[in-house]
Amino acid sequence: MLVGVPKEIKNREYRVGLTPASARELIDNGHDVIVQKNAGFEIGFTDDMYEAVGAKIIDTAAEIFAKADMIVKVKEPQAVECEMLRPGQILYTYLHLAPDPEQTQGLIKSGAIAIAYETVTDAFGGLPLLAPMSEVAGRMSIQAGAHALEMSQGGRGMLLGGVPGVAPAKVTVIGGGVVGTNAARMAVGMGADVTILDRSIRRMQQLDDIFKGQVKTVFSTNDAVEEHVLASDLVVGAVLIPGAAAPKLVSREQIGKMMRGSVLVDVAIDQGGCFATSKATTHENPTYIVDEVVHYCVANMPGGVARTSTLALNNATLRHAVAIANKGWKKALADDKHLLEGLNVCEGKITYEAVARDQNLNYVPALEAIGA
Repeated sequence: MLVGVPKEIKNREYRVGLTPASARELIDNGHDVIVQKNAGFEIGFTDDMYEAVGAKIIDTAAEIFAKADMIVKVKEPQAVECEMLRPGQILYTYLHLAPDPEQTQGLIKSGAIAIAYETVTDAFGGLPLLAPMSEVAGRMSIQAGAHALEMSQGGRGMLLGGVPGVAPAKVTVIGGGVVGTNAARMAVGMGADVTILDRSIRRMQQLDDIFKGQVKTVFSTNDAVEEHVLASDLVVGAVLIPGAAAPKLVSREQIGKMMRGSVLVDVAIDQGGCFATSKATTHENPTYIVDEVVHYCVANMPGGVARTSTLALNNATLRHAVAIANKGWKKALADDKHLLEGLNVCEGKITYEAVARDQNLNYVPALEAIGA
């Protein structure tokens, strides 16, 4: 199989779909890899490094898309990339389709086979290809939130950990999954007063055991969300419904009652965001203010630490990339029910139920779409 790696074109996105080491794995399995010129240059993966493992460097994305049997990316295809996809071509990347009907329609029209990292599952009920970026984004959310609390950023002028004699900032994390756990870990490490809201008693028991009393866990109700959001200096939105649009958990009215200069960090923004006032931002212009509350809603947060993120992502995605290349997409999906969960669009059909439901589109089960 000919595997193509285009350079990412989203604002300040420096991650790359395959590292040189990952490219070597595919090549050692008998496949050819083509990589766009300077695709990994910004994070220290030079063209010479790719060529040293047997990959070929190609000047333009158009040539990559025209030649490759499988496109391996990081971020969802932008409109110009959707237009370059062709029927029967495999796209293996993050998609986050539920809140993005324009991209969905572009993939439907392309006739491509689109496999989304974020909906691939594992035997433990997790999302193993999303988890590495959730870990990064969770940790970054506190880093970003702490910076946004500074006066120069429009924040309250709070030091997250306080100092002796001055109370630390109050941090509320909504959602106790991978993002929330990593956010809480960073916030605790910086000395903040941390509360995690979640709806799973079992998960709260696990969090209590993990943090050994260093965080407070609260069962998430509308009343609890309001109480803790209004009392917080920093709120992290870390709620995920796999493949579906994120629920709006904090209303505009509640945001209007928050303390002036408090901060919202919406890690769920890729799935539409969980605050009523959330809208996607970029690393170039990461924040905006609504009702005197600072919002940080960067849609590709891990791109800010692109080398770490690329290495972590490749650790998770490479195994499936090799399987798809070795077996072909139909057999690879038929053989692995967890990879099959990643199939979101197949030759013009929506094959992920949550996406079809959120966009009122016809749904075709993935097994039916692949003819298994």
